[in-house]
Amino acid sequence: MSSLVFVSVGTDHHPFDRLIRWVDAWLPEGVQCVVQHGTSAPPRRAEGVAYLDHAALTSLLDEAAVVVCHGGPTTITESRRHGRRPIVVPRDPALGEHVDDHQQRFCARMAAKGLISTAADEDAFRGLVDHALAAPDDYAVVADGGDVAESVARFGGLVADLLAGRR
Repeated sequence: MSSLVFVSVGTDHHPFDRLIRWVDAWLPEGVQCVVQHGTSAPPRRAEGVAYLDHAALTSLLDEAAVVVCHGGPTTITESRRHGRRPIVVPRDPALGEHVDDHQQRFCARMAAKGLISTAADEDAFRGLVDHALAAPDDYAVVADGGDVAESVARFGGLVADLLAGRR
């Protein structure tokens, strides 16, 4: 398996420089790391790209041994859909990283269910990423591309049932 670490801060306009600093301070020699940094300062040591189109994002998620991301539900879901339990650093509104604490609340629930690993501080971040590189199977999940058409049809059926009950 690849030793690629893929880091995504998402597309929110608030900078997430804290996570970029953690990645740069941690990055050991010989580990390839690609950071999608958005409006944050680009990484100094890792390979940085401001934004990725969906095809590039999908490619990196497929190749990554480790996925590190902000607490956005879409990024977390995409990571899991591509077979990786992500290491998540929720954005902190007290640090100007977001408008409210929804990422922190969402991530607490996801972590309690064992669906993600969260890093509350730099030491936890380092420990989780080092562990994930040493034991990637511990962060593997069943890749579930999902059937969009099936999901849409099921949702449509649920809506139809609800509407039928109102008549």
